[in-house]
Amino acid sequence: MEYQISELQFALDTFYFLICGALVMWMAAGFAMLEAGLVRAKNTTEILTKNVALFAIACTMYLVCGYAIMYEGGFFLSGIMDKGVEEGFAYVAEETYAPSADFFFQVVFVATAMSIVSGAVAERMKLWAFLAFAVVMTGFIYPMSGAWTWGGAPVFGLYDLDALGFADFAGSGIVHMAGAAAALAGVILLGARKGKYGPNGQVNAIPGANLPLATLGTFILWMGWFGFNGGSVLATASADAANDVAIVFMNTNAAAAGGALGALVLARILFGKADLTMLLNGALAGLVTITAGPDTPSPLLATLFGALGGLLVVMSILTLDKLKIDDPVGAISVHGTCGILGLMLVPVTGDASFSGQIIGGLTIFVWVFVTSLIVWGILKAVMGIRVAEEDEYAGMDLADCGMEAYPEFVKGN
Repeated sequence: MEYQISELQFALDTFYFLICGALVMWMAAGFAMLEAGLVRAKNTTEILTKNVALFAIACTMYLVCGYAIMYEGGFFLSGIMDKGVEEGFAYVAEETYAPSADFFFQVVFVATAMSIVSGAVAERMKLWAFLAFAVVMTGFIYPMSGAWTWGGAPVFGLYDLDALGFADFAGSGIVHMAGAAAALAGVILLGARKGKYGPNGQVNAIPGANLPLATLGTFILWMGWFGFNGGSVLATASADAANDVAIVFMNTNAAAAGGALGALVLARILFGKADLTMLLNGALAGLVTITAGPDTPSPLLATLFGALGGLLVVMSILTLDKLKIDDPVGAISVHGTCGILGLMLVPVTGDASFSGQIIGGLTIFVWVFVTSLIVWGILKAVMGIRVAEEDEYAGMDLADCGMEAYPEFVKGN
């Protein structure tokens, strides 16, 4: 009877892992729609191309080497050098879910981190430079920081983050802040879009082409986040695990609502209007904030945590604009600033130390930012990372893809 129960648990937990992984994969559609809605019409095809291509690159590079670097201490080509599933993804009776389900769940997280970069560098980065960076980010940079956190390896053999009290339940820092750090490095070297900032420091709004699409993308991300956070419970086949999953779902949703409301109210106070883009980013900010610890707060506290994220993201977006750091979709603020906030809120209710969170957050940020800056710098020197001014003016769709997303808006049939 015990063996039968074990098999049932294995089947249920594996199935749950796969369903949650599919929900996280669906977030790729959310990022694509959000970014396509917040860029100008002339850059829509290119941003969609980036989102599909980066997902394919992430899946391939994590299979080739990323997963082994992060969890097995392997390195380049270790994934494709396996002799077969008998050695790489065999059934293990002692485990509660299939190793291949774990890989699938992990790989869609990698793609999420890279999707964050896409929006921040939109409308002026060369497509192939971006995809070249995606190879390094998903195959090496992210897996290395993942090895020190979720993988449990000591940081360059010097210190152990787990022993220092670092905790990040589903990746506020490990996934979201890491993606934002890579994006920040790229944006610094890339520079702002033409016309974004005036000579006297004024910030010129560059509205997105399709706010209904951006709203759809936000709701898709909101839905996918239940897989992102809920799947990180890693089980559902027992009463305790199922209850934990329900708590995580509840708190994730509460934080998103709190973030949306916080950003909406602050935008109304600051601008005198209900700013839809701030509302959308507020919901995402709440989700990022709760991701580090959705399993321990009360639902009311989760709502308040999310509201803090919503308030912070508005101020962060305004601050980055003052610093002339041009982020067309607010990705650095949503995922970076609020990722840090999420890490620092974990000790309020969870089993983590403030010092451990600070050291862990700094480790992730410094590693990802510095290595990304180096890779972006090499790409800039070798192939260039910014499109020509005339291509930026005409639009990335024609320059990189040779087609327009909305041709009927430009010329009649």
